[in-house]
Amino acid sequence: MDQWVRSINLGRRWRGPWALPKPVEAVAVVVFLAVGFSAFVAIGRRGRTLGQITFGDSTHCDFPAIFNFGDSNSDTGGQSAAFHRLLSPNGDTFFGKPSGRYCDGLILVDFIAEKLGLPYLNAYLDSIGTNFRHGANFATSGSTIQPVDAKIYGMGFSPISLDIQLLQFEQFKARTIELYKEGGSSYIKSSLPRPEEFSKALYTLDIGQNDLHGGLWSMTEKEILASIPYIINRFSQAVEKLYQLGGRAFWIHNTGPIGCLPYAVTYYAPKPENRDQSGCVKSHNEVAEEFNGQLQERVSQLRAQLPDAILTYVDVFSAKYSLISQAKKLGFANPLGSCCGGFGKDDVECGKKAMVNGTEVFGASCSNPSVYISWDSIHYSHAANKWVANQVLTGNFSDSPVPITKSCRKPDPL
Repeated sequence: MDQWVRSINLGRRWRGPWALPKPVEAVAVVVFLAVGFSAFVAIGRRGRTLGQITFGDSTHCDFPAIFNFGDSNSDTGGQSAAFHRLLSPNGDTFFGKPSGRYCDGLILVDFIAEKLGLPYLNAYLDSIGTNFRHGANFATSGSTIQPVDAKIYGMGFSPISLDIQLLQFEQFKARTIELYKEGGSSYIKSSLPRPEEFSKALYTLDIGQNDLHGGLWSMTEKEILASIPYIINRFSQAVEKLYQLGGRAFWIHNTGPIGCLPYAVTYYAPKPENRDQSGCVKSHNEVAEEFNGQLQERVSQLRAQLPDAILTYVDVFSAKYSLISQAKKLGFANPLGSCCGGFGKDDVECGKKAMVNGTEVFGASCSNPSVYISWDSIHYSHAANKWVANQVLTGNFSDSPVPITKSCRKPDPL
């Protein structure tokens, strides 16, 4: 699940950072649609030739940029820049300070950038000290695939759903091209992607978890399952739109085992018949697996529909569940526990303060985050993200089974 949760034991719902004063709420949504971008310093990279969707030599893809779309699983500072800044101990393990990530360190999209030899992505919504020379991150915490309506927004999810992220990308690309046509100063060339690089970039998508959790809050499981085809259709339309805008190489994550999140196990404590061998909420994971199955099938259909696209479907669910089921063997503590803050008897968000029995309590970090899979009951720790990245970036969990360094070309026919 995302950072947008509700506290059901007290009969109230936490709306997260979107719970702004009423006069601000309406303005905030409008502001998001008009947010511009700024950029500062970067290092140039040599040019590439597209030639039959080949971005590098025969052994390695030479992606010049990454454009990411998603929710808090891949947000590198969008929500933090737009609303309240995420506070320490978030970011402390790797960055030594808050970094806009719901994690003590790096998240999967960061490890993707490292693997491709690119800088960590700055959030499109962040206007301070950012640089977009090698891509931009349009993901924001709480985002859904479905367009936001009154019901979704009322549950506390982000107004920046996937369709809004695409509008932001479309504007980003158009304005970048305009600036280059106007002469392309050294500042522009060091701050923004070159126009020809949009078709050579890697497009990563990691979104869908909030759509399922919104359903779990407001629907029966039968109704949730019936809603999945619509959600998948909206996702497919987003990929088609990115293709129309020049995207060719896509790296698509499915959703993780949501029934294994400490938050889920706490608030939807499963009865024995609904608890799997790892202690997770079995029915929630089954919803995620149904979503993933339909997503994989749609990606396969898109390959036929978009002949020049290279689409890699990544089974993050299986990688994460493998980690959870082997946690102790791999050196992790209780896989259903969390390091920072906590939800249950006392709800204290990581890095925030709350009144508990008349006493102010701080959502502090544990002493050793590296032994925890979950950072804050909802998001994975730096150590867990690193382990998962080491599995999925090799191609062992992908369809087509290629490592991310070769995801710019179609696999050889069998």
